[in-house]
Amino acid sequence: MADISITQQHQLGADAARAAAQKVADKLAGEYGLQCRWEGDVLRFERSGVEGTLALGESQAALRIRLGMLMGAFRSTIEAKVAESMRKVFA
Repeated sequence: MADISITQQHQLGADAARAAAQKVADKLAGEYGLQCRWEGDVLRFERSGVEGTLALGESQAALRIRLGMLMGAFRSTIEAKVAESMRKVFA
């Protein structure tokens, strides 16, 4: 198993932060075929070999991804893409 952990600071209000998180989720879903669902302020996503959360706080968004064996081989690429997406949408 390979884990990815990214925390992105933001100065967005609750609604704007949720909209930004949804953009990240939509991008992940499109690229990696993930199923996403909200549970309060936590966006959960999963598919075979990938599971994770994007938790929204007052001033930060915390992304945690757990990759299975096969997806773990692409950890660096996935982490770079997701970090860039987080920077863009939460800026």
